[in-house]
Amino acid sequence: MHPALDNKVAIVTGGTRGIGLAIARGLGARGAAVVVTGTSEQTLARASEVLTADGIRHAAIAADVRHLDQVKSMVERTVSQFGGLDILVNNAGIGHFQKIADLAPGDWHRVIDVNLTGVFNCCHAALPHLRARGGGWILNISSLAGKNTFERGGVYCASKWGLNAFSEVLMEEVRADNIRVSYVMPG
Repeated sequence: MHPALDNKVAIVTGGTRGIGLAIARGLGARGAAVVVTGTSEQTLARASEVLTADGIRHAAIAADVRHLDQVKSMVERTVSQFGGLDILVNNAGIGHFQKIADLAPGDWHRVIDVNLTGVFNCCHAALPHLRARGGGWILNISSLAGKNTFERGGVYCASKWGLNAFSEVLMEEVRADNIRVSYVMPG
């Protein structure tokens, strides 16, 4: 256990598989209580099994980051169960890859709503709790597509470029509250 994360509480959106589950496991292995979110009861159950086998104090909560009411409920459940919130990892994300001329408006909205509005929703719900703890961390998982464009990547690239800009603005706005904001761009 890494004592720096003992008694810390983390939320990892999209934490049921891949990068999100790896982040949850890493935080938990260093002593944090971890809440993973997702929209599939099946993947939530599988992630819970993994975290239980690792001996990590955790909860798996269904929440669609596109819906502020679900996000607020998930954050409130986290704070109620674990006593606060210190770390928010916005990992939930989707991709849709099609030429812009052929992209259906619904596909545009779905990607923007998950990858960008979902991050806003989570930050909006989490910030009062991070402030109540005297600070914390927000880590947004972006993509190299947030700095590099490619054909058929219009909506995905737009969502990740927007996420990077949002992250930098939020960093400026909450640094006086001892809240650190970063983004990483896996590729």
